[in-house]
Amino acid sequence: MKNIISYYVNNSTSTIPDLAKDLGLSVPTVTKVVNEMCDGGLLTDHGKIEGHGGRRPVLYGFNPQSGYFLGVDIKRTYINLGMINFMGEFVALDMGHPLTMSDFSSYQAIDEICEIIKEFIGDLSIPKDKIYYGCIALSGRVNPDTGFSFSTLPSSERPLNDLFTEKLGMPVCIDNDTRAMTYGDCLSGKIVKGEKNILFINLSLGLGMGMVMNGEIIKGRSGYSGEVGHFPAFDNEIMCHCGKKGCLETEVSGSALKRRVVQSLLDGKKSLLSDKLNQSGPDSITLTDIISAIEEEDMLCIEVLENIAGELGKWLAGLINIFNPELVIIGGTLAETGDYLIRPIKQAVQKYTLKLVSQDSKIVISKLGEKAGVLGAALTARNKILFENN
Repeated sequence: MKNIISYYVNNSTSTIPDLAKDLGLSVPTVTKVVNEMCDGGLLTDHGKIEGHGGRRPVLYGFNPQSGYFLGVDIKRTYINLGMINFMGEFVALDMGHPLTMSDFSSYQAIDEICEIIKEFIGDLSIPKDKIYYGCIALSGRVNPDTGFSFSTLPSSERPLNDLFTEKLGMPVCIDNDTRAMTYGDCLSGKIVKGEKNILFINLSLGLGMGMVMNGEIIKGRSGYSGEVGHFPAFDNEIMCHCGKKGCLETEVSGSALKRRVVQSLLDGKKSLLSDKLNQSGPDSITLTDIISAIEEEDMLCIEVLENIAGELGKWLAGLINIFNPELVIIGGTLAETGDYLIRPIKQAVQKYTLKLVSQDSKIVISKLGEKAGVLGAALTARNKILFENN
C-alpha cells in the first residue's frame, strides 16, 4: 500500500491499469488495494476518463485530507510550526512563535516546546488520529536514526524522539535544521527542477550546509554531516559557540555580521542604527535590525555584509571544486538580503573556483525563506509513512 500511496502523492491521479504498469504489479492486485484505499478514505474516485468508444477507465486520485504531518523548526528565540496534508500542502502555519526559555539544556525547554505544539494542534479542526507523524528540526549535531541531539535540548538519558512522542501522544522524530531546510527547498518545486547534486548553505546566526548527492540527502555516519561552519578557518582567537577558536562561522555568519556592525558603530562609524546604539546600548542591536537597515540601503551594514559574503564565496568555491554541484541554494536568515548577499558570493566563486568544475553550478537564493525548515520537517515526517519500512 505504501508504494501506491507514494505513487499518488507524486503523480496526483492515475488509472488502475497505468498504476499497475508503472509499479510492475498485476491489475487484480492493484484493484484490490485501490478499493481498500477508497473504502478507507485515502483515495477518491475522480470519474471516468473521456474517450472514444470502449470501456472508459476510472481515474483515481489521492485524498489530501486523509492524513496530516506536523513540522516544527526550533530557533534560538522562537519556533516555527506547520501542518501539511498528504500532498505536502500547508493547512496551517505559525511562524515566529516566541520562546521564553533561554536555557535549551533544560527539560523545561522541552515542556515549553510541547505546550506550544499542543496549543497549535488544539487550534486546528483536525482529528488527532489523522496526524500520523511529526518531525522537530534542531540546530547542531542531531542523529536522526538514534533520536539523540548533542547541541540543542537534553537527550543524554533518553532519545528526544521518545520524549516528544511520550509528551505529545503521537510519533515524533528529530532531525538537523539545515537538513530539513535542504529537504524543504528540494521538494517545494520552487527552485529544484530535477537537479540531483545540490549544496544548501544555511546562513543564519550560524553557518550550516545540507548536501544532496545523486538525489540522496547525505546524513553521514551519525547524522552530523554538513558542519561547514566549523572549518578551522581563521587565527582570530574568537571563541565559537562549539567551544573552539577560529571556526569559519566566527567570521561568516549572522553572529559575525552583528558583532562587526556593532563594533563599527562603537568605533564611531555612522549608520541608521547609530541612534539606537546611543539610546539603548550595543546589546539592543539585533540581526533583524541590521537586515532592515540593509534593505534601507544603509552603507555600513551593506559593506560589512558584502565582506562576509565575499569570504563565504571563497570557501564555497572550495566546496564547489570538491562536490561539483549542479545547484547551490543560499538560505537562512541572511538570504533575506537578496542581491546584496548573492552578488559578492558569485564574484568570489568565479574568482576562486576551477572554471571547468563550476561552470555548471548555478547559485540562487532560496525562495522559501523561513518556511524551508518547517516544510522540510513536515515532509520528513511524511517520509516516515511513505518510504520507511516499505
